[in-house]
Amino acid sequence: MLSHWERVEAALRGAEVDVPPVSLWRHFPERDQTAEDLAAATLEWQRAFDFDFVKLMPPGDYPTIDWGAESVYRGSPGGTRETVRYPVTSPEDWARLAPVPVDRGMNREVVEAARLVNEALHGEVPVLQTVFSPLTVAMKLSAGRVIEHLRERPDLVHQGLAVISEVTRAVAQASLDRGAAGLFFATQCATTDLLTLEEYRAFGVPYDLQVLEAAAGSRFTLLHLHGQGIMFEELARYPVHALNWHDRRTWPSLAEGQRLSGRCVVGGIDERAIATMMPAEAAAQARDAVAQLDGRQMMVAPGCVIPIATPEATVRAVVDAVRSGRV
Repeated sequence: MLSHWERVEAALRGAEVDVPPVSLWRHFPERDQTAEDLAAATLEWQRAFDFDFVKLMPPGDYPTIDWGAESVYRGSPGGTRETVRYPVTSPEDWARLAPVPVDRGMNREVVEAARLVNEALHGEVPVLQTVFSPLTVAMKLSAGRVIEHLRERPDLVHQGLAVISEVTRAVAQASLDRGAAGLFFATQCATTDLLTLEEYRAFGVPYDLQVLEAAAGSRFTLLHLHGQGIMFEELARYPVHALNWHDRRTWPSLAEGQRLSGRCVVGGIDERAIATMMPAEAAAQARDAVAQLDGRQMMVAPGCVIPIATPEATVRAVVDAVRSGRV
């Protein structure tokens, strides 16, 4: 039987595995505001299911807090927090952004959580730090106004993105230095629902690549393409190890994504439907994901974060289905 690391690294190479790697992730609302609480919740989740890799789940708004954003948890099914104060409201605000440190404030809590989890797991399981693309952070800082701002005052938005990129690079580097094995690099903007391809090439790609360059030491960088109408073929060229997207809800399928990218693909589980699936349904979805690629160069995971109400029996069914036989 392969170790977690051996299984993950074999899957990334497209080599033979005993069974494909499997992992699922969820938020831990009200337990994600300090490094210690987030680490404790993460470790409880990992010890319950023995996943092959751990995606750290800091609050989705964490990159905005040190710039003055404020948020509250109001019972979102996904466990996400609602921002009630946005630091950026006008185009001119982008030019006022100044770098924030990563060794203090919320950034420090997130980086420290990676260290605590990795140390508790003795480095035996890959721990991925969640890092958002600079344009995604800009969306979160401005309640989405950055889309209209980049069309009105592209010069000012570029100024802001340069600062965000600098800080995001520092968070990525600090996380790797402090114990994360890799990154879960998420973009919520590489979709034609928000931008044209030309706009993403101007305001997304250069800053994404700056962050990924800073993460060159990552052993496992997983790119997450969030949303519908994703710019899959454009971002499949990024210097990452694997790709994750809502494969049960948007193009391409898991198998087609592997063919188009030539990279390891991570998915197969409908993240929205899993909370109401019977365990047998979830298990069947996991087996179908494995069958699409004969278990090679793939990992079984949700297309995005699963609802906090997902029964543990359903999560267990997914894990057991993947590990029930050799491929």
